Amino acid sequence: MKNGSIISIKNVTKRFPVGEGEFTALKNINLEFQRGEFAGLVGPSGSGKTTLLNIIGSLDSPTEGDALVLGKNISKLSHKESALLRNKHIGFIFQVYNLLPVYTVYENVEFALLLQNIPKAQRQKMVMEALEWVGLASMADKKPDKLSGGEGQRVAIARAMVKKPEIVIADEPSANLDAANTHAILKTMRELNENLGTTFLFSTHDEKVMGYLDRIVHLRDGAVEEDEIIKSKTQS
Repeated sequence: MKNGSIISIKNVTKRFPVGEGEFTALKNINLEFQRGEFAGLVGPSGSGKTTLLNIIGSLDSPTEGDALVLGKNISKLSHKESALLRNKHIGFIFQVYNLLPVYTVYENVEFALLLQNIPKAQRQKMVMEALEWVGLASMADKKPDKLSGGEGQRVAIARAMVKKPEIVIADEPSANLDAANTHAILKTMRELNENLGTTFLFSTHDEKVMGYLDRIVHLRDGAVEEDEIIKSKTQS
């Protein structure tokens, strides 16, 4: 991982069995992502965006090639090692917020820390700090059914960020949000990226999201079509 590289994808191919044959979701992908990037994978449905994110997030592994994340070769990790990588170093934000309905906002964010055996006083400080980042400290005691869609996604961001991960993976995070909430969410993510140096990697086809990205990797039919560095962003 030279020159600040935090993710290194080398000749990665991913195949899935389909009936008696197989489907190739990724075809010989080569990519590097640097620490602190705010980048996105863009392409039509079936282009391989989510498959690649799942490999980077250690939720899956390549059929061929190597995916190095924080110096760890995903293919060579045990289930326990993969879980440890996710729990400590990678945050996830999905289009479905996946908040636990019986828990409060505070408890939903705290859940990510319970797996790490962090003392209660330290957990409380970390959770409230994360809720302050997303402007929801005053809603710590509310249940998810009392939140708007935008607030629910902000809780999901707080949950992903509470452990201050090196990498945050956001899979179509604006899919269930209106334009105003999308911009608010993206501005929050951008601020966290700049203030904490977290690498954000998106999967999206939303032009509003693309307006905030510094880099767009265009995927089509499982291959990199273009790797675009963005010099100016609309952010409007």
